[in-house]
Amino acid sequence: MATDTIRIGLVSISDRAFSGVYEDKGIPSLQEWLGRALATPWESILRVIPDEQAVIESTLCDLVDVEGCSLVLTTGGTGPAVRDVTPDATLAVADKVMPGFGEQMRQISLQFVPTAILSRQVAVIRKRCLIINLPGQPKAIAQTLEGLKDAHGKTIIPGIFAAVPYCLDLIEAPHIDTNPDIVQAFRPKSAQKPA
Repeated sequence: MATDTIRIGLVSISDRAFSGVYEDKGIPSLQEWLGRALATPWESILRVIPDEQAVIESTLCDLVDVEGCSLVLTTGGTGPAVRDVTPDATLAVADKVMPGFGEQMRQISLQFVPTAILSRQVAVIRKRCLIINLPGQPKAIAQTLEGLKDAHGKTIIPGIFAAVPYCLDLIEAPHIDTNPDIVQAFRPKSAQKPA
């Protein structure tokens, strides 16, 4: 598929941010990181919504089915608390589950906090869109997407975004390229475009 502008849904799921108790920091953090990481034209569709499963499900469906997003990134609502229903809503709208993303996100977070094991983050495919539940904290969002690097900038633990471009290729979404200084996209040699 030719390089198109990719539409990316960014969803902050938080009762308090939705009601204006505090300013959402998840979406600005995602926009800043994507601005540095993507070398392909992109546009974002933004949503700040409450921790309500029906609202999350309808928002995800709208972003994929109506807005035409090829990638949707959510923040918040992935823990074991009663109001944390983001993974449940995400799984409810899925055509396929992509468990490797959740496994890698927890692996990265466990380098910092033992409570990362409590995270229920998932990733799924709906139609030709990849939906990923990310952590709620801006620093954790960047670490999860980018991975962990040593003092010389060498990747120690790969971030999940390295696999996103190839996943999008496989589901016939728009082709995207990344800035290798931020995150090096991995594609098998057979899937790489000629320079």
